[in-house]
Amino acid sequence: MAPVPGVLDYTPGMNEQVPYTVVRAFPHFDVRRYPECVLVQVHVDAALTRAAAVGLRPLHGYLAGGNRAATTFPHTAPVLQVPVPSSGHLVSLVLAVGTDPAALPQPLDDAVRIRAIPSHEAAVLRFGGWTTTRFLDRGRRLLDEVRASRLEPLGGLYFARFDSPWTPRIRSRNEALVRVTSA
Repeated sequence: MAPVPGVLDYTPGMNEQVPYTVVRAFPHFDVRRYPECVLVQVHVDAALTRAAAVGLRPLHGYLAGGNRAATTFPHTAPVLQVPVPSSGHLVSLVLAVGTDPAALPQPLDDAVRIRAIPSHEAAVLRFGGWTTTRFLDRGRRLLDEVRASRLEPLGGLYFARFDSPWTPRIRSRNEALVRVTSA
């Protein structure tokens, strides 16, 4: 897959975006189908706007050879971030499509986990800016729009961040997501 224009490569190997198909477009959000994928993730005790930066260090360590086979792996954009009530965030990088989770070596860092995710549909609202208020507001707006469209949210909100931490906040590209019943 070719590099995605506008997605800054601030991490080694981040040269493509997680593929998806738009299942249905609504006035303020889309429902997308994502293929099965493999996440490399870590739990961090950090605020919403800092969690991705904190989580990237151990994740990049694994992808840069910090694993039992000393193998390097490419990954895709975005950085995914799931709020964990009263204990921080789960920060994830998505490995290239087609990665076999059974073939991946164990991380050297015990905090890093590997998780296979089945194909699923998610409602997605794009937005710019990355203040805590903006993330939370866009997440609430997405949930309201999903329910008003007679779709059922499955699980909690999560967020996708596409730009480097040094991108001006207002120019950053982000998404609020929630899994939904089939559109």
